[in-house]
Amino acid sequence: MSESVETRSLRDSPATGFDTELRRIRDLILTMGDEVDRAMTRATEGLVDRDVDLCTAVIRDDARINALLVTVREVTFDAIAHAPAPPQLREALGLLHMASELERMGDHCASIAKSGRELANLPPLSSQFDLPQLSEACEVQVRDILGALIARDVDRARTIAARDDRVNRIHHRIVDDLIQLMAEDGDAVFRGTKLIMVAQNFERIGDRVTNLAEDLIFLESGRIEELG
Repeated sequence: MSESVETRSLRDSPATGFDTELRRIRDLILTMGDEVDRAMTRATEGLVDRDVDLCTAVIRDDARINALLVTVREVTFDAIAHAPAPPQLREALGLLHMASELERMGDHCASIAKSGRELANLPPLSSQFDLPQLSEACEVQVRDILGALIARDVDRARTIAARDDRVNRIHHRIVDDLIQLMAEDGDAVFRGTKLIMVAQNFERIGDRVTNLAEDLIFLESGRIEELG
């Protein structure tokens, strides 16, 4: 049986096309989130285990996250071409901003892996300076904010953002301890500086989790709310 004109019109209407593309954008963002979660776990393992091959794989695989962002941009621009209503346009642009935040998280993971690769063949410092604890705190934040995005749970997003203080406290403690070590041992300066860079990358991941929480609030309410 052939389609009626009314059925074809509904299927091909701008609203339907926009909704389909919006669903695809959401799916791509969740895929990006999974890639970032995996990259962070592997970057930490490569750093702690002094695994050059694993660090190199994290750096190489960052290209996948970058490619996903390009696809999100393309689909978003296609969606906007349907001339959506203001609330729909807000959602499309908000999701694009989320994708950009996730891409930057991937860059931070790659930077951690690069530092890990440089440190792998050098003598380890006397302590890991709570870096595994910082990594774990960031991994929990990333996984929880992805869950909040799936559930579109604004209250949960606010709670997650409030926990960024813990990430900041661990980060500051690591930096202070490393600065003290470098002041006492000139031979530790290069390695200590690299580990400070690692800690800063984890701290920036935590900040971007807060940005994602703010994005979710904007998507759901249209309000700009500063959580950091």
